Amino acid sequence: MAMEDVFEKLRGLQNILSQKITLEQDIQEIPKLLTTQEEMLLRLKKTFIEKNQEYERVRLVEGEYRGLLLEAETAREQAEMKMDAITTQREYEALDKEIRDAAEKEQQYRKELQKEERLLADIDEQMKQQASLIERQEQELAERRTGIEAEAAEKAERIRMLEEQERKLNEDMDPEVLFKFERIIRNKMGKGIVTIRGGVCTGCHMILPAQFANEVRLGEEIVFCPYCSRILFYEEATQGEEDFFAHDDSGSLSDLDDLEDDEYDDEEEEEEKVAIDYDE
Repeated sequence: MAMEDVFEKLRGLQNILSQKITLEQDIQEIPKLLTTQEEMLLRLKKTFIEKNQEYERVRLVEGEYRGLLLEAETAREQAEMKMDAITTQREYEALDKEIRDAAEKEQQYRKELQKEERLLADIDEQMKQQASLIERQEQELAERRTGIEAEAAEKAERIRMLEEQERKLNEDMDPEVLFKFERIIRNKMGKGIVTIRGGVCTGCHMILPAQFANEVRLGEEIVFCPYCSRILFYEEATQGEEDFFAHDDSGSLSDLDDLEDDEYDDEEEEEEKVAIDYDE
């Protein structure tokens, strides 16, 4: 297969893989869209349970005051019935005090009972509102979950179609190159094959040595950028780009080592010069 055909397939494959990776990421993110609403629903249910517990507690207190009020009313009524049977002043005073004590308790218990009844009514209204809100939230969540499941299924179908296109493009391609290529695309934001223009990799914008750039220009094999690992193919540079990049200044990758050796030699010469000056 001609290298031009290989590069053309790789560019098509890059487009397919980029779309597929984006869809896969979308599918992974879909469950997170429900998390906030589910957490809100859980908080509402927890609050409802707490309110229900409070309602039961207040209802018990209300029942106690209702019983105490009934006892006080009964005691007062019984004392009043005895009024017609008293014969002495002392009996009258004692019975009158009993009636007044029972009446005071009756009034106190009635106030407390009314207070608890109002509190019970308030809690009951809050529970009704919360129950209605929970019902709406559950309905919205169910509808949203159905919509998200449909969206996920639609994205999964698109991935399946892209994989069919991918399999067709993968025919006659080197599996090792395909493996590296997909990994590069996943790591490099969807760009796995880029041009080299003016001796510069357009993926990482690093200047490449002229010898290396010439290998890419020949187009006899697949070449990976030594800096960003993307696959490179040659594209004619404009006049401005050619002026920007001077081939005489580039050299090869091995020149990097030569430059380090030259710097090391210069340091040695400087140290020897300092030693001689010191001896003198």
